[in-house]
Amino acid sequence: MAALVTAVLSLDATVVLLTPVVLASTARAGLRPRPQVYACGHLANSASLLLPVSNLTSLLAFASLGLSFTRFAELMALPWLAAIAVEYLVFRGFFRADLAVPAETAQLPARPRVPVFALVVLGLTLAGFAVTSLAGLNPAWAALAGSLVLAARALARRTATVRGVAASASPLFCLFVLALGVVVKAVTDHGLGSAIGRVLPAGSSLAALLAIAAAAALLANLINNLPAVLALLPAAVGSGPGPVLAVLIGVNLGPNLTYAGSLATLLWRRVLASHDEEPDLAQFTRLGLLTVPLTLLAATLGLWLMLRVTGI
Repeated sequence: MAALVTAVLSLDATVVLLTPVVLASTARAGLRPRPQVYACGHLANSASLLLPVSNLTSLLAFASLGLSFTRFAELMALPWLAAIAVEYLVFRGFFRADLAVPAETAQLPARPRVPVFALVVLGLTLAGFAVTSLAGLNPAWAALAGSLVLAARALARRTATVRGVAASASPLFCLFVLALGVVVKAVTDHGLGSAIGRVLPAGSSLAALLAIAAAAALLANLINNLPAVLALLPAAVGSGPGPVLAVLIGVNLGPNLTYAGSLATLLWRRVLASHDEEPDLAQFTRLGLLTVPLTLLAATLGLWLMLRVTGI
């Protein structure tokens, strides 16, 4: 569920919407919540490889690639599956003691009503991503149309207010991202870009892709993944889609190593703290040391195979 929510609705939806649901569900079932909530935190990053709309870093990479929406998804499908599989296997071992505790018998709530309208709009919006891409338009137009339809219905039914809808667009966060982009652009133009260009290997060999992904993961943990992708993309674009997608693998998987690696991880930590489930730094770091190298290897190998199969 976390992987699908991340891929379709973006990593922020997994952190903000799914994590509290998982906390409530595990409490009702009498389960230890850490395996499930840590899965939400990890998959918010590692499951954001599949679609350009899954992560802001993916949107930035997509804009520089010149690939269609469907071709991007085709190339990243195997890396996405590989990263999820590794996460699952490592989590099964790392949290084996928590997972061995049986669930308590609990009174389940009545089955909720299926939100048909919202699901239909969501499905049409996803189809719109592919259609706009084929038509040469930015997928943001499809996202805007879907959000306007949902907002208009909520306002008409008086389940939302204009102020609430405006706040949900997070204008301050958008301003922060814009300012961050301006700062990184300035630093890149004044020496950082040329230095990165000299360090990153060229080509789409497996060794080169692994080195690029590792460098991107390291930089994401040092300066956050959004500045990292802005700094690395100019050096990677000239070598074709392979290096760009390897950068994306690094900046999306690497943040599972430290809290500062991505904004989503920081937000996930705040969500847990607000529910009195403050994550343990030592445990988070040990889990990251196990998953990040393995997911980087598996996802990059998957990317290399897809590039070979498709001939790109």
